[in-house]
Amino acid sequence: MMKTILLVPLDERPCNYQYQQLMVKDTDFCVKLPPRSILGKKKTPGDPDQIFDWLFEHAAECDGAVISIDALVYSSILASRLHQDSLEVLSNRLERLRKLKETYPSLKLFGFTLIMRNPRYSSSDEEPDYYEYWGHEIHRYGFIQHKMELSIATEEERAEYDEICARLPKEYLEDYLSRREKNIVINQMAIDLVRDGVIDFMIVPQDDSSPYGLTAKDQQIVRNHIRQTHTQLSVYMYPDADAVENTLVARMINEANGVRPLVYVKYASALGDSIIPLYEDRLINETIKYQILAAGGLVASCVQEADLVLMINSPGGNPKEHGIDQPIPPSIEYDAYRNQIEQVEYAAYAMDVLHKPVCFGDVAYGNGGDPELLSLLKEKGILYQVAGYAGWNTSSNTLGTVIPMAMIFCIYGSRPGHEEFLTARYLEDIGYMAFVRREVCCEELKQRGLNYFLVDGEEGEIASIVKQKLQLFADQMLCDETHHVIVETCRMPWNRMFETEIHVHVE
Repeated sequence: MMKTILLVPLDERPCNYQYQQLMVKDTDFCVKLPPRSILGKKKTPGDPDQIFDWLFEHAAECDGAVISIDALVYSSILASRLHQDSLEVLSNRLERLRKLKETYPSLKLFGFTLIMRNPRYSSSDEEPDYYEYWGHEIHRYGFIQHKMELSIATEEERAEYDEICARLPKEYLEDYLSRREKNIVINQMAIDLVRDGVIDFMIVPQDDSSPYGLTAKDQQIVRNHIRQTHTQLSVYMYPDADAVENTLVARMINEANGVRPLVYVKYASALGDSIIPLYEDRLINETIKYQILAAGGLVASCVQEADLVLMINSPGGNPKEHGIDQPIPPSIEYDAYRNQIEQVEYAAYAMDVLHKPVCFGDVAYGNGGDPELLSLLKEKGILYQVAGYAGWNTSSNTLGTVIPMAMIFCIYGSRPGHEEFLTARYLEDIGYMAFVRREVCCEELKQRGLNYFLVDGEEGEIASIVKQKLQLFADQMLCDETHHVIVETCRMPWNRMFETEIHVHVE
């Protein structure tokens, strides 16, 4: 009998509106989503009232619900950074969850609510308009202020702080900080809902976090509230944002099937577990523990007891990021301080001899996967045998995709839906992010008067070029005697080059 999970997504981008349905395809679960029209689009807000009405209307027909608190309260992730609503309006929207639980007391609710990010760069693409000119200064203001409070700021930093305070328009800073204060209160109220049994489990992910700054300070306030409400076992806090829905869907499926998978973690480098990934605030090993726990599993102490083997394709230090202008140059952290050959050989051994499902968390680079890993998997003949792969955006986005994907594989095994999502991950995370995106940015945008944040429409000529190049990549790297990959559609969400939405078919 088909079971239904209602999903109120963070926004309408494919990572939040597409991945979850693809992940559960050809299982006995389906993910039901609200119409995109009520979620808004990029900086255009959706309608929180309609989102809640949709949730309330369909609650009776579902087996559980995964809820973005940011969507219920603000309408989307970007709206949470741009809104002008009063705290009273915001809190009243959140409190409606109490009515939902009273009406449907047996409904299992899993939620997540973000701590507002504080990017270090100046760009208004996803922030208030003034962030285009003052974003770096606002970030440095919070970063240095935090270090001053901890008495570890240098004299140079103190002088920089004074200079920023003298230049930074007061109205911009006040607007930005007031929104952060509201965000903290909403997070605390959401934690209270967990304490009161309204929400059964919740994650407080940190988007683009770092050890110091406004986000780190807010994180500590929220963490203290978790301790004060004694909800530590029901409210997890770790780096992520756009992959949390995957994690909570997997947790719901694991619980419904009465399983708690044991996951054995193996790194490509002896230094891999001590890397602090880009855009994050802690050792990757600590985040991996949370990712496994949050998805409903436990870390295995040895491979023999494991239900799943998680291979971490980590660098040996100094993580690098795929750019949009030139390839990443060779470096000792990637060429000498890790051993991908051993990883791929061990993966094949674990599958063939130990009969363990194996997945790859490709966190070697920020904002894209590792082409060398793809080549090795293909050469070894295990490209389509693995239980999961991801390598996109931040390290936690990758982990929050591959771990849920592989846990679902552990229950339902290989199936057409799994192969299609796996292929899409190879195609987007490596084909697009490591190759096609850079090619299009360098060869196509400027001559058309376009740029990275503004292309010619979501389904314009650029989308068509991306589709053609991805099909060529698939023909060269993903097709073999038993798999023929067809890129059926391609769209550029939010009319930019940051990500792409593709639909693939595997014959």
